[in-house]
Amino acid sequence: MGLFDRDRVGDEVWEEVEELLIAADVGVATTEKLIMRVRERAIAEKLDGARVAEALKEEMTSILTIPPAARTDNATPPRVILLVGVNGSGKTTSIAKLAHKYKQEGKKVLLAAADTFRAAAIDQLKAQGERAGVDVVAHQPGADPGAVVYDSLQAAQSRGVDVLIIDTAGRLHTKYNLMEELKKVRRVAAKMDATAPHEVILVLDATTGQNGLTQARYFTEAVGVTGIFLAKLDGTAKGGIVLAIGDELGIPIDLVGTGEGLEDMVTFDAGAFVAALCS
Repeated sequence: MGLFDRDRVGDEVWEEVEELLIAADVGVATTEKLIMRVRERAIAEKLDGARVAEALKEEMTSILTIPPAARTDNATPPRVILLVGVNGSGKTTSIAKLAHKYKQEGKKVLLAAADTFRAAAIDQLKAQGERAGVDVVAHQPGADPGAVVYDSLQAAQSRGVDVLIIDTAGRLHTKYNLMEELKKVRRVAAKMDATAPHEVILVLDATTGQNGLTQARYFTEAVGVTGIFLAKLDGTAKGGIVLAIGDELGIPIDLVGTGEGLEDMVTFDAGAFVAALCS
């Protein structure tokens, strides 16, 4: 951040930093908190421009360094992972990447096509399952998503599956009935296995901006999000919304999608993310 190369870090510099952070989708509340913390440190520690820049990065990294959520460790397989998110977030592609990752670890994976709302969604998941080399349990379009989850869990248990990944309808968080249906899907999984789902991952489009915070809040209230898969980070210089999510909701960012390939996924690194955001 070249702003801090100046001899004196005055009000005009802080104002410019504030504008840059907001433009990067960090959000007003979190931006104000960051600026306040760093200004206090700059005064107390008598920091020069270079150290102020480092202090800002340290404070941002601190916000994103969130302990893993209290996920349930199931004693007996399968591990049930519920993926949620809105249409267009990159959910189906993210499922394929997750399936590929677990297969590479030597685990047996099964996908559940519980997005019965759109006929195309079932076909898309089957195509991604084929791409990743894993089976998919699916019903007809319009079927009860709870029934799909029930059958998928039965199939996973009988086939000795290690990981069951459940796709859900790309519902708008503002649609009450669809969010209630999502709660039902979670309840069905819990009836089959009292410890399930063991993870609830929200797939968030990195280009979403401030709406991402609203999505994270709604989905967390509905089904208890345990982590975030930040998709499409390769297509944006922003992605700062995760700072607001970490600051206001305390949800850890687990994984980052960096492209369309099955291998294009990395574990989230707070330090690397902040360095890229500030470059």
